[in-house]
Amino acid sequence: MRGFFADEREAQDTVETLNVDLGERSYPIFIGPGLLKETDRLRSHLGQGQAVIISNDTVAPLYLDQVKQTLGDSYGWEIILPDGETHKNLGTISQIYDRLLRAKADRQTTLVALGGGVIGDITGFAAATYQRGINFIQIPTTLLAQVDSSVGGKTGVNHPLGKNMIGAFYQPRCVLIDTEVLLTLPEREIKAGLAEVIKYGLINQPDFLSWLTNNAADILALDNAKLTETIRICCQAKADIVAADEREVGLRALLNLGHTFGHAIETASGYGNLLHGETIAMGMVMAADLSRRLDLLSAEQAAKVRDILENDFSMPVIPPAQISTETYLELMSSDKKAEQGRIRFILLEAPGKAVLTGEVPPDLLKETLTAGDGLCR
Repeated sequence: MRGFFADEREAQDTVETLNVDLGERSYPIFIGPGLLKETDRLRSHLGQGQAVIISNDTVAPLYLDQVKQTLGDSYGWEIILPDGETHKNLGTISQIYDRLLRAKADRQTTLVALGGGVIGDITGFAAATYQRGINFIQIPTTLLAQVDSSVGGKTGVNHPLGKNMIGAFYQPRCVLIDTEVLLTLPEREIKAGLAEVIKYGLINQPDFLSWLTNNAADILALDNAKLTETIRICCQAKADIVAADEREVGLRALLNLGHTFGHAIETASGYGNLLHGETIAMGMVMAADLSRRLDLLSAEQAAKVRDILENDFSMPVIPPAQISTETYLELMSSDKKAEQGRIRFILLEAPGKAVLTGEVPPDLLKETLTAGDGLCR
């Protein structure tokens, strides 16, 4: 792997190709500007049947025509869904099944996910379950999806009682990351994606974390070289972890830093009211606070985690005050990482070193849940 300080000209002019090493199910991740227009790179990963694009009513007006043109004769038709986390449910999956069945889509069909994390998760789950599994390709159009949800094969939908509780591990044929699409994203979406970026630094890459803070201004300004390098590092980190632990029985669980708290916040707040990355930023600060109370982190280290998120990258870090302790505990006990009713947490021993534990005294957990603006202070 190249170092964190890649030559800017190289990052701008070269398409990065990474590999998720899963034996027969291995697949490439392509990263670079203008990839939506590269016909051969996309078509070579399609099946023998038609390609069905699944997108939403925000992304489709921007990129649907280009992807249809790139697919050429392989293009079949599209399914355009409403935008938003509120539509990530079994009802939407059923609508996709209806369209596929009416069109007599067979096992040679390829689903093409064109959108953010919601579209990617929905499309992947539909592909995993339609006729017991058909091909799909990820074309993520948000930073959060590019650095996290499009890689690794986690697919699924939400349930009113828990986020991502219904799903499957199912890998795409390839991931196509066109960095130019980030130029159309609102600033809030960019920051939400950067929460997942910072997560990689916090769990096991302290040098990357330092590089991020030193380059925060350029990254927030969407400097192409810095963004490409950021995406490459995150995708390589996730590819390595997924190759070692595809089904999250050990190492991969560390990628959920902040998610036990964050998913509870997202569910309790109502899907779509807060962006996923915003709740993860809040959740990582809560994880750092709990780590401090358990004497895993020093007060200075915990404060540094909050400072990076809140000040260097201008993210919201204080969870909504109306969520009760009882609501947190109920939702977290239903989290995918819980075992036999015991909540398990990804915590920090240092900024750059995460650990998984289920040994958290209830009184200290409640102190974190009620800390509000006092988190990490």
